[in-house]
Amino acid sequence: MNFDEIIERRNTNSMKWDHLKAVYQDADLWPMWVADMDFRAPESVLNALDDVTRHGIFGYHHPPHSLRIAIQDWTSRRFGWDVQPENMTFTPGVVPAIHHLINVYSNEGDGIIIQTPVYHPFFALLRSNQRALLENRLLQREDGKYDIDFDDLESQMKKGAKILILCSPHNPVGRVWSESELSKIAELCARYEVTVISDEIHADLVLQGNHTPFAKLEAAKDLQVATCMAPSKTFNLAALQLSYVIFNDKDMQKKFEQQMKQNFMGIGNPYSSAAAEAAYRHGEAWLEALLTYIQGNVDYVQERLQQEMPSIHAAKPEATYLMWLDFRELELTQDDLQNWLRNEGRIALNDGHTFGKAGSGFARMNVAAPREHVVEGMNRLKTAYDKMKNI
Repeated sequence: MNFDEIIERRNTNSMKWDHLKAVYQDADLWPMWVADMDFRAPESVLNALDDVTRHGIFGYHHPPHSLRIAIQDWTSRRFGWDVQPENMTFTPGVVPAIHHLINVYSNEGDGIIIQTPVYHPFFALLRSNQRALLENRLLQREDGKYDIDFDDLESQMKKGAKILILCSPHNPVGRVWSESELSKIAELCARYEVTVISDEIHADLVLQGNHTPFAKLEAAKDLQVATCMAPSKTFNLAALQLSYVIFNDKDMQKKFEQQMKQNFMGIGNPYSSAAAEAAYRHGEAWLEALLTYIQGNVDYVQERLQQEMPSIHAAKPEATYLMWLDFRELELTQDDLQNWLRNEGRIALNDGHTFGKAGSGFARMNVAAPREHVVEGMNRLKTAYDKMKNI
């Protein structure tokens, strides 16, 4: 597990590396945007994929029960959460799963709460399904970290919200919500009869503290909760398109599976099943080494900013390999900020305003890459910064 190894991704149809021209109109930017990793998957995963290839038959596939057991063991070991195998429903990605969950548990015009700034597809899901956006803006502390505005959250629920889409750990601000915070959310959801879709795709990527699954809470036991998880972020398996929803209510699960059948979704992929099972059974040491490496990258970025670019700030993420950079002291409009990053920095970061109005003046940086890659990105950012400051 050599995370310093440079693996060439250009000309492999990589969205991060080969799709820059389409998104940024410039193919020569340094890519630190799309949320995947520039690391090879664990060796156990590669071996499992080789076994599938050597078998050579790629007919219709159903995820095996052994995968459910591997997930059960993983959630028990990592989170102390006892999940029954029959309470899992496999899906081809967390975003498609949330799309169908929205359609099953709400109707057109219903209000859905999201906590901004937040993962930008949430906005698209509400628009495409004609749901009303109820925005609960997070509160930023002086140290740059974020908290939940519970008074506002309750006010949004009073508007008749049907669903809360919880992002836990939170993308892009990197918070690991505490058990106390999650319990307050659960109490409000119980009071106002709000269903919770909990996106916990980053649950394994905790750098500080411990992740608590929302559905594990005593306060959530009587709520309708759908927990969305996947090995994709954890082990860099996004293109294999396997995720799963864990339900705490059998009727809720039955309705969701009926929706899946109506849309002819449910055929598995032998590569996805093999990779996921191998990762959960044999990838834990790889993950622990990965987390240490990512923390090193985070520390490196913070140190460079503090010492060399003091007008740019980044609160240390408690989870994920994504850093939420605050450029507001540069006093640039959002368009000017992105033009400056591209034209002067020659770097591609995710545009902060796509995460909601609360993201204006920010950008998201992906540091899940060899240190040499992160150094190059920071060097480019410093060149642009020094030119702006006439250093």
